[in-house]
Amino acid sequence: MDHILKCHEIFKTDFVRGQNCYLYDSKGKKYVDLESGIWCTALGHNHPRVNRVIETQLKYIAHLGTRYPNSLAEEAALAVLNAVGIAGGKCTFLSSGSEAVEFGVQIIRRISGKPLLLTFQNSYLGGYGSAAKKNLDEWYLFDWSASDCLDEIPFERIGGFIFEPGGSGIGFVRFPPKGLVREIVRRVRQAGGLIAANEITTGMGRTGKWFGFQHYDIQPDIVSLGKGLGNGYPVSAVAMRREVALQLEQDGFRYVQSHQNDPLGCSIAREVIAIFREEDWVERGNAKGEWFLEGLKQLEKKHTVVKEARGRGMELALEFQPRQDFSAALAYQALLEQGFLVGYYPAGNILRFDPALTIEEEDIAHLLEGLDVVLESVN
Repeated sequence: MDHILKCHEIFKTDFVRGQNCYLYDSKGKKYVDLESGIWCTALGHNHPRVNRVIETQLKYIAHLGTRYPNSLAEEAALAVLNAVGIAGGKCTFLSSGSEAVEFGVQIIRRISGKPLLLTFQNSYLGGYGSAAKKNLDEWYLFDWSASDCLDEIPFERIGGFIFEPGGSGIGFVRFPPKGLVREIVRRVRQAGGLIAANEITTGMGRTGKWFGFQHYDIQPDIVSLGKGLGNGYPVSAVAMRREVALQLEQDGFRYVQSHQNDPLGCSIAREVIAIFREEDWVERGNAKGEWFLEGLKQLEKKHTVVKEARGRGMELALEFQPRQDFSAALAYQALLEQGFLVGYYPAGNILRFDPALTIEEEDIAHLLEGLDVVLESVN
């Protein structure tokens, strides 16, 4: 890969085919993908229904200018709004999760007119823009793991709360307390602010519910979706309450992006949501995730090097005790050699598991057996 810019670690470069939760390299070796690409293929690689929609739509039209959204955009918007619980709201479809989150951030800044936005200290909100930089002159970062005292937050200066429900974006897989989140939401709204949910990694059944915010019994004003919405195709969405949308439109808000409301992306998003509903993948994925977590907890009990197993739905993690002779990076390499692709976060000494909801229990069992072998070597 001499002509590919190295922006991150590269471990393997010869995958040539995918099928559900399996990837195959150029020599035919099979790997179990427990990252679902990068949280994206929630229904598995090479899904036949998604492929058929792509093939069909390509025979008609893939792209239109931003002034010409067709009926597929309206149909996809209704599907998204129904899923997120914002009946009567409005959507726009974009290309990436980072863009969708930043779009929501800019909406709140425009509407609120207040100087600060609130988010949790370890939230990952995207790869660029204000959401990525989180400069302290624009953001108040609250570390819920170190304090539950909300009186220190200047709610009168907060225009909105950008809530990442799983903290998964940078690998921790820790879930903030429900009571704390609900009280933050109450205070932000009391001060006239808006609530936005970043569901790029936690949406589309990942945490055992359709969306991570549903674990907290709150209803955001704005919801940003990506990754699993396209099952590997780059489409994202921003859904918002009708009142928010109308205020933007009345204020003359303008946003133009080359692939905004494209027919191909909208057709895929609509079909992915339909598959989730018709085949009950949120419930089915949650049941598998509970079984997976129980297996990880058995490893926690058995191996002293495991500090904690935790998770919700199909978003799970093993955190390891600090040791000179073992780390999450070493465990990652050992599992890669066995044919398992997992996530790892070196700074947290954490292995992360985010497989497609369609993964077979047999493959989870094999992963647990492989982990057991790896951990036996350090006890």
